[in-house]
Amino acid sequence: MATKNKPAKKALTKKAPTRKAPTKKAATKKAATKKAPTKKAATKKSSQGVKAKPDAAKGLRDLFENELKDIYWAEKALTKAIPKMIKNASSEELVDALNEHLQVTEEQVSRLEEVFEAIGVKAQAKKCEAMAGLIKEAEEIMQDTEKGDVRDAGIISAGQKVEHYEIATYGTLCAFARILGEDKAAALLSDTLDEEKEADEKLSEIAESSINIEAMAD
Repeated sequence: MATKNKPAKKALTKKAPTRKAPTKKAATKKAATKKAPTKKAATKKSSQGVKAKPDAAKGLRDLFENELKDIYWAEKALTKAIPKMIKNASSEELVDALNEHLQVTEEQVSRLEEVFEAIGVKAQAKKCEAMAGLIKEAEEIMQDTEKGDVRDAGIISAGQKVEHYEIATYGTLCAFARILGEDKAAALLSDTLDEEKEADEKLSEIAESSINIEAMAD
């Protein structure tokens, strides 16, 4: 019996989907989504740098002299600030310590004048913003506390902040003076550094031995 040939199935060919090339308009729209950095962002980035003043220090000696002028102002300001602390202190021991340090501070002002003379620079004060802030804070602490043990504790706190600032400053000035070969200035500054450390230790002793304890009871 003869077999009938089945008609061959036509191979189905799938047309690959045609991809349309992006039109000029679409390409322009896509490119427009990428924003260029704005003028405001660029300004913010550049403002992170600090522009030097016309008279900015150009070397270590310039910086050394600037810092001397800074602490000279600070010490002179303290000769006016410490008497206010003395008037507001109640503890006899604290009053004595502050009176003693007032005399030492006056001597430190004179010693700084010797330092200026030793390096051949005229003694000149430049406002110390850090010390001005510490003195203002000391006044606010006294305003925020009742006179007595609590205010005494506050005065010691303010006084020690001042001492720590001075210790850091004189330590740096000593290092600058030594590397610059200013041996006489380094010796004078080292004497003041030792005095500031002693004053800090004295205030700690007064606070821990009596005032802090008494202030707890108030």
